[in-house]
Amino acid sequence: SMASPALLMRVVASAYSVAEKAATIVRNVMAAGDLGIVEKTGANDLQTKADRLVQMSICASLARKFPKVTIIGEEELPADEVTEELIEDGHCEEILKRTCPAQYTGIKEEELVIWVDPLDGTKEYTEGLLDHVTVLIGIAYGGKAIAGVINQPYYNYEAGADAVLGRTIWGVLGIGAFGFQLTEAPPGKHIIVTTRSHSSTLVNDCISALNPDSVIRIIQLIEGKASAYVFASPGCKKWDTCAPEAILHAVGGKITDIHGNAFQYNKEVKHMNSAGVLATLRNYDYYASRIPNTVKQSLVP
Repeated sequence: SMASPALLMRVVASAYSVAEKAATIVRNVMAAGDLGIVEKTGANDLQTKADRLVQMSICASLARKFPKVTIIGEEELPADEVTEELIEDGHCEEILKRTCPAQYTGIKEEELVIWVDPLDGTKEYTEGLLDHVTVLIGIAYGGKAIAGVINQPYYNYEAGADAVLGRTIWGVLGIGAFGFQLTEAPPGKHIIVTTRSHSSTLVNDCISALNPDSVIRIIQLIEGKASAYVFASPGCKKWDTCAPEAILHAVGGKITDIHGNAFQYNKEVKHMNSAGVLATLRNYDYYASRIPNTVKQSLVP
């Protein structure tokens, strides 16, 4: 008989279905028109009903299937009983058919850490900038991001009423990344993007951004719309970068802090990426060498 799929592939296959369920929850909350917005620390730190329901759905669904995995989510939530309609039990067959990379076949549940951002771009979501909304599930082993699932619930929303809404991108180091068309930015053009909240070409005075919409930027890199992404302030967290990092690395890109250090994703690590972010699909060294020293000095790891 066929050996059962390796744990990593089962986790990714489940995360795929869990992310699709999350997208449905996001769209339903939006369609109902009551976002249930709560200010966490002020007007720029918003939590919606969608954040809360999505995180409950993702964490409870994955914890039920993989009880020994550590799951770290963005929202501080009370340990409520999660209703059955929030539980997603399915998995993506296509992912289960893939061969697990040899270096990951022996992974045990307790060695995995899953970083969950239930709704990245909450501020954008409340403003109706729907293409900025993403659901992130990043999977780490040995402190490294090794797999990721990103769902954009409103992908294609401008294409008209008949368009298929939403998409799920997934990737595993050693296999590749799927669910999108990999395109490289035109050579010789240096399209540098930063967060929407402060969009000067290279942010010299490291203004702390309101809401790092870093994920959309990583998606711009893999779709050829940008050559480098610079986030020169400390606002980015581990759940913002884990899933995108795995997908970027799976297609040969690179992401580090502003000083060139790799991010660590073990469960004891602090949640803040306090030294900023530099991400590229190609030519990382070119961009790394051009980060101004003033920026580096102001961002301490």
